[in-house]
Amino acid sequence: MAATTLGSGTAQAADRNSGVGRPVKELFGKLADGTKVYRWSLANGGTRLKVLSYGGIIQSLEIPDRHGRYTNVSLGYDNLEAYVKGTTFFGATIGRYGNRIAKGRFTLDGKTYQLSVNDGENSLHGGAQGFNTKVWDVEPFTSGSEVGLHLYYTSVDGEMGYPGTLRTKVTFTLDRHGDWRIDYEATTDKPTVVNLTNHTYYNLAGEGSGSIYDHELWLAAGRYTPTDSGLIPTGELAGVKGTPFDFTRAKPIGRDIRIGHPQLVTAKGFDHNFVLDKGVTAAPVHVATLRDPESGRTLKISTDQPGVQFYSGNFLDGTLTGPSGHTYRQSDGLCLETQHFPDSPNQPSFPSTVLRPGQTYRSTTIHSFDA
Repeated sequence: MAATTLGSGTAQAADRNSGVGRPVKELFGKLADGTKVYRWSLANGGTRLKVLSYGGIIQSLEIPDRHGRYTNVSLGYDNLEAYVKGTTFFGATIGRYGNRIAKGRFTLDGKTYQLSVNDGENSLHGGAQGFNTKVWDVEPFTSGSEVGLHLYYTSVDGEMGYPGTLRTKVTFTLDRHGDWRIDYEATTDKPTVVNLTNHTYYNLAGEGSGSIYDHELWLAAGRYTPTDSGLIPTGELAGVKGTPFDFTRAKPIGRDIRIGHPQLVTAKGFDHNFVLDKGVTAAPVHVATLRDPESGRTLKISTDQPGVQFYSGNFLDGTLTGPSGHTYRQSDGLCLETQHFPDSPNQPSFPSTVLRPGQTYRSTTIHSFDA
């Protein structure tokens, strides 16, 4: 279904020196029950971002190459129906709990909670009807040299098995430098667990252009969390030195991805939480750099979170078609999900993801682009 413009004009399409433009709202489609889903377009500092009210999804992210040529560098779809049917979480806002919880079960304050199970015997990204399937309330804003969106969703007590009514606010901001900032906030009326993240798949050469094997990745992580056959962390914090998981010096993703390391065989590539050397910090710290040598496009990620899930698009199988008309095959995109560790509610040695009444969950991740 083609998007229909509701506001006059278009999102500002400008170079790095252009001023802030106002958000533009379009009708993107309707759900089966008639609920309207909108697409919001933001542009500032040379970055163009399109966000859906359904799932808080990043539907398009356009940045220029070294010659100033724009392309969409995020995987996704051009219609709502594909997002509703999809299981890849393209561009989605993830909650209540990003990543996996073993057997969809955890115990908090002596009470055991059974969650929605949607990944074998485990719960993944909040369950079968996680935040990626919800229609969010969206409030656009401009503030000085910044433009953005506030997204709101209230998850009721017991939704997908999680305790407490969770009131969530996610803010997407583009600043005058073209940096894309995500701020997460949440409060609860009962003790619960929370781990919010974004699931954008990147290909800095352009959506539908082929694999990301030539992309160079650097991660400030000397350790990672090995997993069992269900991709649940074993509890070990293993050193990356001397393994394919060593990205402490930038290297092409494809260099070691087909080495027969047992962890790569199990996951069909990289699908692991990297333990950031900095730990949990009060403010975002630069922890990852991704670069496409051919286009020159570079993404730098800063976060206050203790981990990054590096997923190399292992389960893209050629059955999905993006807005460019090209099908997505294995490793045609990658995710760098800033987060707390997978299965933390069942791993006492991992940083806690417990949120209690009177507390506010806060997390910030900043994406900076260059070429």
